[in-house]
This record gives sequence, C-alpha cells and structure tokens, in this order.
Amino acid sequence: METTAGLTFRDATDADVDTLVALVESAYRGDDSRAGWTTEADILEGQRTDPEGVLAVIKSSDGRLLTVERDGQVVACCQLEHRGTYAYFGMFAVSPTLQGGGLGKVIIAEAERIAGETWGVTEMHMTVISVRNDLVAWYERRGYRRTGQMTPFPYGDERFGVPRRDDLQFELLVKPLV
Repeated sequence: METTAGLTFRDATDADVDTLVALVESAYRGDDSRAGWTTEADILEGQRTDPEGVLAVIKSSDGRLLTVERDGQVVACCQLEHRGTYAYFGMFAVSPTLQGGGLGKVIIAEAERIAGETWGVTEMHMTVISVRNDLVAWYERRGYRRTGQMTPFPYGDERFGVPRRDDLQFELLVKPLV
C-alpha cells in the first residue's frame, strides 16, 4: 500500500469486486454518472463492466487493479497491465461526486509512476471512445497524444454497453513515461 495526497493506493482483492463494479458504473452510466463529467450516458446505455470483468482484471498475472481509498472509502480505481515495453491504463473511474477536484490528475500520475517503477515501461497506452472530446482533451493535458489508430467498438456485445449512436470507435492514446 502506498499513500499519496491523502489517498491510499492498494491492489484490489476479490472482496472489492462489488464495490468496484458499482464505482465504475456510477462514473460512466445511468443518471448517477451525470453528477460527474465522465458520463457516457448520452452515448451508451447498459453496463460498463460486470463482476466477471472486474475479477478477471484482479486475477490477471500481467496486471493489477489499483483501488484508491480516502478515509477508508473507495473513491477511484484504475487498471494497469504490463504489455512488454508499455503498460495499458484502463478501467479508470473516480466517484462522480468527487470529479473535477483534481483527484484524477493525482491518480493517473501515481499510476504512471507505479507502472514505470514496477515494470520499467517507457510508455503508457490507453483507448478512449473517440467521440469523447472532453475526455480526450483531459488526457492530452496530462501528456497523452492521439495516435489516430482506431479499433471498432464491440457493437452487439452488451457486456460493453448498448450504443446509442453508430459512430463509436476506440482511439489509442500514448504517453512517454521517460
């Protein structure tokens, strides 16, 4: 466990699954997500993740699901996965009522530090829904750059949500860590 800026970072355990599913869902889907700025409620309905998906990340031998607590309460999480010379950053969620206060900046900086220190990686990669211009701009302010590399959204696989538009795709964003 590491403490930064009043936050405690630890690896998620099986006991955290339900809490983390609820956190991710609240940050991205449904009316609760509208309390924060990361909502996807206007472009996707349905679930963002499920207990099986969260548990798979927790159990992954090549990664970790960082759980972030403040005063004993889970307030955020993010996935880090070692992929050779880079780490993949995903499943990033901050409690909607705490968004906009700088918490995300602290968490992503700590995740980058942990990935670099743990695996010696030189880059962080992530994918973002390309139409999420506000979110892409936030990552660009953190040093990530758009690559123009797109992958299709998994239309028809409701484990990732039910699209409300037909132009969704993921764009790869990359940041050098050294």
